[in-house]
Amino acid sequence: MISIVVVSHSRALADAAVALAGEMVDSDTRPLIKVAAGVDETTFGTDAAAVAAAITDVDSADGILLLLDLGSAVLSTELALEFLDPAVAAHVTITSAPMVEGLVAAVVTASTGADMATVVNEARQGLTAKQRHLGDESSASSSDKVDVTLDADTRGVDLSVRNNHGLHARPAAKLVALARSFDAQVQLTNPVTGRGPVDARSLSLVATLDARQGDVLRAQASGREADAALAALLRLADEDFGDAPPPAATGARRTSAGDGAGLDVALGPARLVSTDVDLTDYQPGEPDAELIRSETALIRVRESLVAVRRRTHAESGSDEAAIFDAHLALLDDAEVADPVAAAIGSGTSAPNAWSDELGGLAGEFEALADSYQRARAQDVRSVQRRLLLALTGREDDVFEHRPGEPVVIVVPEVDAATAAVIDPAEVAGIVTIGGGVMGHGVIVAKSRGLAIYTDAGAIGAAVRDGDLIAFDAAARRFVVNPGPDETEEFEALIVERRRQRDEALGAAAEPAVTHDGTSIHVLANVASVEEARAAVARGADGSGLVRTEVLFGGWRAAPTADEQLEGFLALSEALGGRPMTVRTWDVGGDKPLAFLPLAVEANPFLGRRGLRAFRGRPELLVEQLKAVCRLATKCPTRVMFPMVTTRAEVDWALERLHEASAVVGGALPDSLEVGVMVEVPAAALRVADLARGLDFVSIGTNDLTQYTVAAERGNAAVSELADAFDPAVLRLVRTVCEEVSDSTTVAVCGDLASDVEGAALLLGLGVRELSVVGPAVALVKQRVRRLDLVEAAQVATDAVAASSADAVRTLVRTAFAEQN
Repeated sequence: MISIVVVSHSRALADAAVALAGEMVDSDTRPLIKVAAGVDETTFGTDAAAVAAAITDVDSADGILLLLDLGSAVLSTELALEFLDPAVAAHVTITSAPMVEGLVAAVVTASTGADMATVVNEARQGLTAKQRHLGDESSASSSDKVDVTLDADTRGVDLSVRNNHGLHARPAAKLVALARSFDAQVQLTNPVTGRGPVDARSLSLVATLDARQGDVLRAQASGREADAALAALLRLADEDFGDAPPPAATGARRTSAGDGAGLDVALGPARLVSTDVDLTDYQPGEPDAELIRSETALIRVRESLVAVRRRTHAESGSDEAAIFDAHLALLDDAEVADPVAAAIGSGTSAPNAWSDELGGLAGEFEALADSYQRARAQDVRSVQRRLLLALTGREDDVFEHRPGEPVVIVVPEVDAATAAVIDPAEVAGIVTIGGGVMGHGVIVAKSRGLAIYTDAGAIGAAVRDGDLIAFDAAARRFVVNPGPDETEEFEALIVERRRQRDEALGAAAEPAVTHDGTSIHVLANVASVEEARAAVARGADGSGLVRTEVLFGGWRAAPTADEQLEGFLALSEALGGRPMTVRTWDVGGDKPLAFLPLAVEANPFLGRRGLRAFRGRPELLVEQLKAVCRLATKCPTRVMFPMVTTRAEVDWALERLHEASAVVGGALPDSLEVGVMVEVPAAALRVADLARGLDFVSIGTNDLTQYTVAAERGNAAVSELADAFDPAVLRLVRTVCEEVSDSTTVAVCGDLASDVEGAALLLGLGVRELSVVGPAVALVKQRVRRLDLVEAAQVATDAVAASSADAVRTLVRTAFAEQN
């Protein structure tokens, strides 16, 4: 097997590149690799003597391939050859291939036992996939293409790409290694992108297929072992090309005031954390040195984000983990990286180049009208901060260990990467000065059970380091330097909420029956198998909301009915066969779908959302409903249509459902229940007509609130108005409960149902089914068991007549206090 030497100005860059390439192949097939980089561990430069020593260490009769970064690395390598024994020097091949991409291709190809010419050819094509993906076809030489000729006796199979990130480097490397292990000619085509055919034995060319999740590759083969090769490739595809996600964590988790599965309360000394990175001591180098520093920082940040993504997937599920896909994509975005490289090449320091480019991009996001898109500025600033920390060699002071009791972090805004790795043993809670409630950092923090108080504003900005902070996020109560009595009150609240949580978890499997004997179904809102399993562990009676636009949100091409059915059945298995409610595609507003691009609208929340978006693409909805009809023959299933306003829309949706059913087997399955979501005031006010003939309606209190009070739910400037406890919202909920027929169940799947007192209030209004976030299931069920519906109905009557949301909260806390 050939061996490899990496010559670089930076030890850190070379080590990181070797580590990345080593991930692509199994350790027992990995070629011998040696690094000759840097004058020492920290000083940039190259040393001819070190290069000669590295070559001697890995000498191989099969050949030694040298990959270089730039400039003096070439001169040092040529000088090193003069030091060597001529017999050793004769084994050396120097390539102009790109160091990182070429090294990955070379390692994968060499691991299969390929000869030097083949390995060099692969390394030289290392940039081909990137160039073609970015449309730089002029840079991708046609002479680089590896042709494969199939004979007349050609067979073919289809390979489904189900991996979250498509056929990226690691699974592609496994495919290439497998294809090379057979005496067969194998070529691949991606009909979705129109790319191919390419030689399946070439990692660089396989990468040009740009295979994403949901794509189906066409593999064709000829030769003595063609059938065996295709069968092996099918097995590899069935195993997701050896790229299965890490299993969800199943062990017990630590708990504290900050990690209490929904305690929402914190008490501790403030630690002020700045999101700025001090660049005062940064010493810029020459452009070549700054480019190397930039590339090294990119590699380090990419590695850390991949690690954070894996941890988040294990702790919180796939939805939260997917947040970091956007961070990783930003690192690889040529629209960002190319201007940065150009600026550095012109003499700008790496920190300033990145700050200028990413700061400008964050500003563009902040200027957008949609609050969800504005919140993406946080993601950009998060990546910028991590790059600056890597460039300056600093650690994030959020993670600086300080002895003493757990602290309350006070920060301008919390980014997702920070929220994902905060140690709850050292952090009692988080306070953000701004940033809104829809930022990814807030989402991740809540998914981990961290207590977080958002948008503290001027009060939070006035906090000094070391001040004692106490807050109850559920009650929106925030106190700086509380007196002895208030401190004791918060301490007692933490103890009580922890007791309630532990008691609720202990009784999670028991049914939720009110004190006066009414059974209430408490289900979970889910979008992944991990969430479904976690919800069942907390006692969920099933799922009252399957977010299909999240479950298949990473798919670039619309999933087929078969593919959707496979996903639904996996959820059903995770739910233990319990009932599940499939919400049809809820696209638009803050929920994009790659396979259904929508025109830009002045106000997307008042435009083509939910069911409306499919009036022009009914075939996508019918395909999904075909999967739902088939699912209903295998497990208890309900389907509901989102963003419905008129009876005509309901009738149109039912026609599509019958159309789908006719395709898969005739009449609708008897077990399939059908409903709609009530999310706009018009739907609530005409619900008797809207719900005629339906089995249930599910109230989405998040949207119902924002449309009722005319306050966008993600806009921090009007967040006080967007409160689901507003009496006007509650009046609409009561109207729905009073006006539907007795045979139509009224459910709620919005955030109000996940608030234990909000759930009690909803039951008093007449709701009989609650679908909540997974961590709240056990607590809500326990609250239901202590509820007297007659008393709850009286509290609900008083709440509808109250003057404000704050008045409702005070009323609920006082009236229900004795039942807790």
